[in-house]
Amino acid sequence: AALALDNGLARTPPMGWLHWERFLCATDCAAEPRRCVSEQLFVEMADRMAAEGWRDAGYEFICIDDCWMAPTRDRQGRLQADPKRFPGGIRKLADYVHSKGLKLGIYSDVGSKTCAGFPGSYNHYDLDAQTFASWGVDLLKFDGCNSESLELLAEGYRRMSVALNKTGRSIVYSCEWPFYLRPVQQPNYTEIKQYCNHWRNFYDVYDSWSSIKSILDWTALHQDTIVKIAGPGGWNDPDMALVIGNFGLSWDQSVTQMAMWAIMAAPLFMSNDLRHISPEAKWLLQNKEVIAINQDPLGKQGYQLSKDKNFQLWERPLSDRAYAVAVLNQQEIGGPQKFTFSLTFLGNGLACNPACSIRQVLPASRDCGVYSWISSLSVEVNPTGTVLLKV
Repeated sequence: AALALDNGLARTPPMGWLHWERFLCATDCAAEPRRCVSEQLFVEMADRMAAEGWRDAGYEFICIDDCWMAPTRDRQGRLQADPKRFPGGIRKLADYVHSKGLKLGIYSDVGSKTCAGFPGSYNHYDLDAQTFASWGVDLLKFDGCNSESLELLAEGYRRMSVALNKTGRSIVYSCEWPFYLRPVQQPNYTEIKQYCNHWRNFYDVYDSWSSIKSILDWTALHQDTIVKIAGPGGWNDPDMALVIGNFGLSWDQSVTQMAMWAIMAAPLFMSNDLRHISPEAKWLLQNKEVIAINQDPLGKQGYQLSKDKNFQLWERPLSDRAYAVAVLNQQEIGGPQKFTFSLTFLGNGLACNPACSIRQVLPASRDCGVYSWISSLSVEVNPTGTVLLKV
């Protein structure tokens, strides 16, 4: 299949920062000036991304989500930013973001209104694509609320993909298409990959362990359908927001989200406050070894190999005959537990044949040594934690 109509983008999973989850739809800048979805918020995040190592670690997009718009289109029928919260307009903001060596993402909806009730793109696909391109936008997150039928939903996603390509500007296309189809019918992922660069499959991620756990459970349950379609140019999005550095996850749960999003070849879009982030969360999110796994050029998505009581064993094929391996302990009571597995399990028996070196990447990096094909490996994993290995 063609990849997003051959726009040549997203050869590895996109990385960046997204306002949704942490900042939601806060629009009262007088009451909440530091949390308001505004020009100031994105300028301050862009400054942090450029100055504090985020851009250099690979996080290149800074993305506006819902609630950026004025309540109505302008006299020419074009979308417009809320004039009080974005006094310079989106073009000025894009120029600023670009001056920091970053790219700007924006949000719209396939239906008549966005999920928060702002103007949607229905019947305006070409105009909106041209508007975004004229502003210098580099990514579009296209939601699926308020579409009257599945036929109109599918037509809208296709039409916006064609419209974005017609602008001549390179714009990554992030779709919510399969998420809105799934309650009614099985998505056609071959078609979706033809039009989209990545696509969301499951509910919004929340700042909670139960949300992370439910995403991992859903992914494992549906892996036979979704894993094979992922690859350079098109990626499964388990909901891209990394909520590391917020309030709801313990340290071990944060390690689990980072490790498993790398295993799943997921887009890595943080949703946190980069102005107030702990050194530990920063270390985890900027970890070069984990990001290298996520960004591996082979572009194969990982999958669950086995499940044994509370333990899950996942692997992801990497380039140069390497594998990423994750051992996840879903137990939520007690202390650290040991899990032992045979290395002959990995890579259909090829990963360690006749021998392999193993390095632990998370929760701390260390060399584990060289193992033979018939060896077993034991790891100790904290409750709700993950040990990430490179074989």
